[in-house]
Amino acid sequence: MDYKEETKSSEYIYKGKVISLRKDEITLENGKESVREIIEHGGGSAILCVENEKVLLVNQFRYAYKENIWEIPAGKINKGELPDITAIRELEEECGLKAEKVKLLFNVYPSPGYTNEVIRIYQAFNFTKSKTNFDEDEYIVSKWFDIKEAIDMVNNGEIKDAKTIIALLYANSGINEI
Repeated sequence: MDYKEETKSSEYIYKGKVISLRKDEITLENGKESVREIIEHGGGSAILCVENEKVLLVNQFRYAYKENIWEIPAGKINKGELPDITAIRELEEECGLKAEKVKLLFNVYPSPGYTNEVIRIYQAFNFTKSKTNFDEDEYIVSKWFDIKEAIDMVNNGEIKDAKTIIALLYANSGINEI
């Protein structure tokens, strides 16, 4: 059954460079009124890079969690940029690899209860060495891991990032083009 909620009004609480916070007054399916707080985000692209049963991960400090996190290369989509171009750009900027071709694997809703963010997960093909080009506020280390080792890192809690877990499960599934 499809339930719908009708927006009565919207008010921006905050508009920032990466996110905006919006408060919507809504009418529920049963006619009652409620409020939704929504974080608007322009979306991001991530890229799964696999070669010889190894997967490329990056490690960087993530301020929101106050810890270093292993994840697949990813970044926000710049205004006017196509998501596949974002994935190719981020792989080169963060890891110094240039993908000749990418394939969209998944569109992921990281937290549908309060944000409209969509993360597109791509797979890289035919990549060659290039050079990194970090943003001025990025400190990133990249490393190749055996896929099985990366899956073990998920199972023991070392990898917590949702997009990375999804990509690693796909890479380990045996039903892909890797």
